[in-house]
Amino acid sequence: VSEIALEPCEVDDDDFRCFCNFTDPQPEWSSAFQCISAVEVEIHGGGRSLEQFLKGADTDPKEYADMVKALRVRRLTVASAQVPAVLVGAFLRALGYSRLKELTLQDLEVTGAAPPPPLDATGPALSTLILRNVSWATGGAWLTELHQWLKPGLKVLHIAQAHPLAFACAQLRTFHALTTLDLSDNPRLGEHGLTAALCPHKFPALRALVLRNAGIETPNGVCLAMAVAGVQPQHLDLSRNSLRVTAPGAPGCVWPSTLNSLNLSFAGLEQVPKGLPARLSVLDLRCNRLNREPRPEELPKVSNLTLDGNPFLDPEAPNYQEDPTKSGVVPACAHSALAVGMSGTFAVLQRVGGFV
Repeated sequence: VSEIALEPCEVDDDDFRCFCNFTDPQPEWSSAFQCISAVEVEIHGGGRSLEQFLKGADTDPKEYADMVKALRVRRLTVASAQVPAVLVGAFLRALGYSRLKELTLQDLEVTGAAPPPPLDATGPALSTLILRNVSWATGGAWLTELHQWLKPGLKVLHIAQAHPLAFACAQLRTFHALTTLDLSDNPRLGEHGLTAALCPHKFPALRALVLRNAGIETPNGVCLAMAVAGVQPQHLDLSRNSLRVTAPGAPGCVWPSTLNSLNLSFAGLEQVPKGLPARLSVLDLRCNRLNREPRPEELPKVSNLTLDGNPFLDPEAPNYQEDPTKSGVVPACAHSALAVGMSGTFAVLQRVGGFV
């Protein structure tokens, strides 16, 4: 009995979500036309080079503008491919006619020199841009080259597993509307890398800075980087970093006066860090190694304090910092660990609220 050939693209019954995985040696790219009515589209290129599409990169956008305007897509993911930089420019130019609001680029290798910058921002009017494990042949200039295609108004920027994450700050345009910058899952970033990534005065509207699993060792270095960059966030997430106690005599952290929410969960803390902001609306100390209840003088004045998953609450429980994939972890911390797989940006928006 011969096997039934499966289409590389599938659309759900509501024509809402379309998923494509072009893994065949000779993929049927035309199958992607099934996604024309979908609102959420995810396309995986099977790790292959997309150079064959370069021949259409110089096509006059007016030839396909009406078709792109008719698309329903609002959320698009492009993953697993080698993409010439020229094709990235043509792709963004085409999306300029769409109603796309969220773009995710994942597991991509962008090759070759970037195309000349557009005279005006002709790309999409995105509210959210997510870049995960994307490498760029142009080095630190990649964010400058990408940003120049986007229309103003980007509110959320999430960059994970970046190659590289040091930006060419002098050429970088200001992100006037950006409220959330998420640099989670860059374990080699550290405080020095954060200083290089937070280009001074390029993020004037920033309200949330997310640094989950970013190689941060002390809050002090983060405070210094924020001060140099001139950012004043309301929410700071330092969870999933192995934070250590500040050395005696080291300068204290000068926290932004605007900060009202601080996440220090899953940070291996054996005591409450000294020098926290005097007042906070939210302080998250879940799933650390606190062996006793913090004394009032150790804590800031806080409206919402979370201490779940610390040993002093259940001395008989196993180590709260074990790998959550292994047995022996309390349910509260195991559940929270799995939730980290969600977008850090999504978690921030739920807590701080009203950014998009």
